[in-house]
Amino acid sequence: MNDKGAEEQFKIQNSKFKIQNSKFPDSRLPSRGAQQRAPTDSRLPTTTPIVTNRPCFLSPKKLQPEYPLFVFLPGMDGTGQLLRSQTEGLEVAFDVRCLMIPPEDVSDWDVLSAQVIQLIHKELAKNPQREVYLCGESFGGCLAMKVAVKAPELFSRIILVNPASSVQLRPFLAWGSQFANLVPSCFFRFGAVGLLPFLASLGRVTKSDRREMLKVIRSVPPETVLWRITLVRDFDVDETQLKQLTQPILIIASAQDRLLPSITEAERLLGILPNSRLVVLPYSGHACLLESETNLYDVMRSQHFLDAHVEQIAARKS
Repeated sequence: MNDKGAEEQFKIQNSKFKIQNSKFPDSRLPSRGAQQRAPTDSRLPTTTPIVTNRPCFLSPKKLQPEYPLFVFLPGMDGTGQLLRSQTEGLEVAFDVRCLMIPPEDVSDWDVLSAQVIQLIHKELAKNPQREVYLCGESFGGCLAMKVAVKAPELFSRIILVNPASSVQLRPFLAWGSQFANLVPSCFFRFGAVGLLPFLASLGRVTKSDRREMLKVIRSVPPETVLWRITLVRDFDVDETQLKQLTQPILIIASAQDRLLPSITEAERLLGILPNSRLVVLPYSGHACLLESETNLYDVMRSQHFLDAHVEQIAARKS
């Protein structure tokens, strides 16, 4: 594929999202074929297969380049599809982009963070003056910290949602991950059902979103799951670098997180990040952004976390 073709935007038919694809010469990807199926919204009809073997941004069909850019880095699945319940609320005042990591991508933290930064620069080329909000959930929270310390000048606000940097606080998870490669691959698919109660407070998630979460979990190959578990287990970021992040940072932690000690980790990060604040969701599980009662935009607004420009945009739309 030539450069022009690689930079085309591939629209997903009948879906809320489209893919913006780019070339990354430094990407370290497996050689097991580049063709992937475009992520879908399960509430809508099927999509058209596309070719993409590198991380890219999903975006709503209605682009808003005059608005501040909101970049979301997803959890372990890497699909970005589980942000779908939050997109409409965020679009009130943001131009939303969600990272999609191909299912077979086994890039390390340095490569992933460099690719995210490159994608953001490409977006900012269309409007260099706009603010950028960076949000990472779980695995994406770790990636957000890596990205932020590499290019702190890019971001006006940072949001960390139940960041998986807390894995090291649960020794049995770190210990168990070393033996996960001994589990037959078929168990990953069937074991996903048993994992759901640990990932979310299921009573707060609609049936359609539960099905979507299960589908997304099963879409990631076992080899990729093991690799990303290893990344999280070995995640490390220099506290000195974190202390140099002076922009406002909102840390969101779920009190009913059964997967990770998110409140403990949030309090630890609160003591490191100089301009941070913490909000606890008392009834939420780990995948809190999938819950019907959680509205990320409202959480930010209630914490007075939005800057004046974003507030003005939202006021004009109301």
